[in-house]
Amino acid sequence: MEADVNRVISGRTKSHTNFVEYQNFKLIYRRYAGLYFVFGADASDNELLLMESIHLFVELLDQYFSNVCELDIVFHFNKVYSILDEFILAGEIQETNKKVILERMRELEKLE
Repeated sequence: MEADVNRVISGRTKSHTNFVEYQNFKLIYRRYAGLYFVFGADASDNELLLMESIHLFVELLDQYFSNVCELDIVFHFNKVYSILDEFILAGEIQETNKKVILERMRELEKLE
């Protein structure tokens, strides 16, 4: 499935929308530099809300890592998952305030 999603999204040009019908759900994606961020969602979910969620996630990564790059994501994937867990839990958005999420991450770092 991962390879198929990659094939579908990477083959699209900039003239296409960032929403793709895939099997029985939608793929919502955004490209930042060479990285693609993809959310899978039910057909009835709001695409624009998910686009904004992707953008907020990338802003969180950018602030946490001070100008995030692919290597930050590869070598600190556990931190990326922690940020994602503070932002989204069980498929539902839990917190949208960047300051609150980043403060929680700093608190978690103190515990390590």
